[in-house]
Amino acid sequence: MCVLFFAYKIHPNYPLIVAANRDEFYKRPTEKAHFWEENTKILAGRDLKQMGTWLGISKNGRFAAITNFRNPGETKENKKSRGHIIRDFLNSHCDSDLFLNQLQENRMLYQGFNLVLGDTDSLWYYSMYKTMLTN
Repeated sequence: MCVLFFAYKIHPNYPLIVAANRDEFYKRPTEKAHFWEENTKILAGRDLKQMGTWLGISKNGRFAAITNFRNPGETKENKKSRGHIIRDFLNSHCDSDLFLNQLQENRMLYQGFNLVLGDTDSLWYYSMYKTMLTN
């Protein structure tokens, strides 16, 4: 089970504090957090199979983390990697709410997930199955 803990705007010096684990298939090759060669503004671990990530930040103040939502009845065929959601958000320049509205339209392209993302002004939670947007 993936777990994500965060404190937002609680500490006077640290607007966002995050603790997380990554519970994924151990045989899946990954890299630890580092600045990516093709985009040095992104600091994140890397899924070497699909080239996405499960948690990352960017130098322009973006943060995103994703956890799996296991649904035994869900088909895995022809689904995109959830790690691309994080990668795409950290690479994008659009507002968080716009990004999430676009994701809402395309959510069924991915297996189940829960998502936290934001920037220096806001933090959002999105659940694929509850189709919920919360700021």
